[in-house]
Amino acid sequence: MERVRARLETAPEHRRRTGRPLVTLSYAQSLDGSIADRPGRPLTLSGTQSMILTHGLRSSHEAILVGIGTVLADNPRLNVRLVSGHSPQPVIVDSRLRFPPYANLLRNGRSPWIVTNEGADRERQEALEATGARVIRLPASNGLVDLAALLERLAEMGLNSLMVEGGAQIITSFLASRLVDQVILTIAPLLVGGLRVVDNLGYSKLRRFPRLSNLIYQRLGEDLVLMGEPDWEA
Repeated sequence: MERVRARLETAPEHRRRTGRPLVTLSYAQSLDGSIADRPGRPLTLSGTQSMILTHGLRSSHEAILVGIGTVLADNPRLNVRLVSGHSPQPVIVDSRLRFPPYANLLRNGRSPWIVTNEGADRERQEALEATGARVIRLPASNGLVDLAALLERLAEMGLNSLMVEGGAQIITSFLASRLVDQVILTIAPLLVGGLRVVDNLGYSKLRRFPRLSNLIYQRLGEDLVLMGEPDWEA
């Protein structure tokens, strides 16, 4: 956490220099790279100490982002409970406005920002806004929310730091778009053989595979946590 906080102190300068928030990608996986045993079915991987670390990370970032698949599967709160600190602003990527009216995020104290495509249903937007959510429309890229445009908009809204938690499609999309500044990965000692967390990153022709630099490792209970910064030119 000391190293995380030190890096986040540079976030305002990062936003001024790049026009987007500093992005921390943080998630848990099994030994074989699975995030769940099957799509749409939540699976707890992190141990108690790793979960405390996750909540510490949340409290250190200004906003936290997940995809609509995570909301539908886990119904998360995305707040801070296991440590003292402020909860981050929830940001949900939802291209088709499938955000459910029963979501815990609507009863969490901070209304979620739901980011969707320009062509999303207007009546659905009105219904979500009536529940207190804020809907942000952005251009689409291959039918999905353009992540670069999303980060630019969040920077315009004053956000310096963003924590990305999942799910698999969001994690892969941020990595494929090279929009990740640091990675904090929890590896649980389980063999799941399920949903692979990282899919095709699109580097087959260049044969360039991102490598993490400035690595540190720490054991938390039975979990191994590693932290590093992607070297996109490696």
